[in-house]
Amino acid sequence: MSLTVVPVTFRQACAFVTELHRHNKAPRGHKFSVGLSNGERLVGVAMAGRPVARVLDDGLTVEINRTCTDGTPNANSMLYGAAWRAAKAMGYRRGVTYTQAEESGASLRAAGWKCVADLAPRGSWKESSVALAELRDDVGNGGVARCRWEILA
Repeated sequence: MSLTVVPVTFRQACAFVTELHRHNKAPRGHKFSVGLSNGERLVGVAMAGRPVARVLDDGLTVEINRTCTDGTPNANSMLYGAAWRAAKAMGYRRGVTYTQAEESGASLRAAGWKCVADLAPRGSWKESSVALAELRDDVGNGGVARCRWEILA
């Protein structure tokens, strides 16, 4: 069965990520989300928001904060393409996202994205404030080298 881009709510996208993402929680907010359906059920979601890095938050840059699939072949690259088309239609001029260094990035390359920076591991969010440490958990990318990917309009 063919895959179709479908609208999803923030709540639907968060529930999908919570159930299936292998190393991240759902983001706390978003600008928009898109889904992918095989006709019978949701097989993937992409969530887009403001860039987490303040230096990239220029009003014309969107960050794909999360993609998540059930393993359906080609779903991730279709989600990156759909999210970028939606962002361009909204007036965004640049898209950014991140992968862990050991991830191949094949889905991003297939959707036209380019790795523009290899980033050294950073400390975890938990380490950034002793006072807030008990409120934070170990889910996330602290201590992991990453690649920043970009696509331009």
